[in-house]
Amino acid sequence: MSESQQIITIVPEEMARQRLDQVIASLCPQYSRSQLQRWIKAGQVTVDSKAMKPKERLIGGEEIRIQVIEAVQTHFEAEAMPLNIAYEDDDIIVINKPVGLVVHPAVGNWSGTLVNGLLHHEPKQERLPRAGIVHRLDKDTSGLMVVAKTLVAHQSLVAQLQARDVKREYLALVHRNVIAGATIEGNIGRHHVDRKKMAVTDSGKHAVTHYRIEQRFEHHTLLRVSLETGRTHQIRVHLNWKKMPIVGDATYGGRPRVPANISDELRDILLRFPRQALHATRLGLIHPVTGEDMEWEAGLPDDIAELLALLEREESERVA
Repeated sequence: MSESQQIITIVPEEMARQRLDQVIASLCPQYSRSQLQRWIKAGQVTVDSKAMKPKERLIGGEEIRIQVIEAVQTHFEAEAMPLNIAYEDDDIIVINKPVGLVVHPAVGNWSGTLVNGLLHHEPKQERLPRAGIVHRLDKDTSGLMVVAKTLVAHQSLVAQLQARDVKREYLALVHRNVIAGATIEGNIGRHHVDRKKMAVTDSGKHAVTHYRIEQRFEHHTLLRVSLETGRTHQIRVHLNWKKMPIVGDATYGGRPRVPANISDELRDILLRFPRQALHATRLGLIHPVTGEDMEWEAGLPDDIAELLALLEREESERVA
């Protein structure tokens, strides 16, 4: 199913001598340049009721009419599921994603994903790229992520992410007593042997991760991590590269690490911890329409909170 609407606008005098494709790209930033080009070539854009070529120049003052046809872009089934919505308005949805929820359908996970749930929650998401998803969290990473509800919001959020204006903070429990915070900088790309994994490699894309101490224990440290870039598995890869593997991260950290001289209870929970102890705790952005600075915070999920409580108890007993 597709939806049609018409945009009518007047070419500002200051845009005189500019090309048609340049003018409508400036006047309609909610649509990609490639989409606008397709509409021009299909005759869906008229200038004073006449079709023009993309590179023809305008004189200013003309009336431009664009017949917008927004077609379905996301072809997946809508599925009813509970969504933990931290915030929602006409333009964006902020989701507090639980552990175990895959964000986007792919081989082996065609249903039961966040996209399937979003399509049921708001059917119009089907007319947005990736149902409005602009960034992802791994299946076993919990916490906050933002979803666009309109093309305007989608374009704005993507631009903010590219400009590094979106504030993303995570809490990560690592197997190491970290002395001080620092910045990790190292290109990230596909692992040269295991193509399902990422790695720090000269041929990868530029990646920067900042971290500081949130809470320190005898053998572990809770880090507050912020992303300057957004590469796949960035936090997990960077921390492991610096010999700070995240608790429960079997993919990058290997076997569970159990320090000596700890209680049986702590040993058991460390051996059985089912996923990486990584949580997207804070999200900040500029609202795509109002321009307002907005920020949300999500407390730790039960599994990480319970592990931290046990670490705190043992730490207090050790120093007593």
